[in-house]
Amino acid sequence: MARQLGNARLEVIVADITTLRVDAIVNAANSSLLGGGGVDGAIHRAAGSELLAECRTLQGCATGGAKIIRGYRLPARRVIHAVGPVWHGGGRGEDGLLASCYRRALELCQTNGLVSLAFPAISTGVYRFPTDRAAGISVRTVAEGLSHAPIVSQVIFCCFSDASARLHEQALAGLGGPCVD
Repeated sequence: MARQLGNARLEVIVADITTLRVDAIVNAANSSLLGGGGVDGAIHRAAGSELLAECRTLQGCATGGAKIIRGYRLPARRVIHAVGPVWHGGGRGEDGLLASCYRRALELCQTNGLVSLAFPAISTGVYRFPTDRAAGISVRTVAEGLSHAPIVSQVIFCCFSDASARLHEQALAGLGGPCVD
């Protein structure tokens, strides 16, 4: 499913984010930025050891923050490491921290002249953020953030499962605007 929102095309796909040819992919990273499981581990493996070497120079990243580096062996030119929150029941600012990851990634695209990017479902794996809630936050935050990142013309929500894709599609359908193929 895809929807046109202003100058940007937002779409939902089920795919391996490490295979996408976009200006930047977002890594659902931990605060060390030194690799882990899930999407984080897959990106580190696909990008090669140079990615880890550069990550070591970044000295980590706070929850809700994001940092950008080269893509190395990935088809994507850049990797934006975004540190999502661990779910603790919703009373520790998790929604705001998750939204911050998406806003910061858009800001980094704008600052670095990147027009296309792909997001995974940040914090929905081992960090246990409820997937329906996360999908709504991600789509809404990106839609709102595009006004501050006018250079961005393509946003892909790259889901790891059909169930996650359906949740993102529902959130995207709720935005209004024309559907596109």
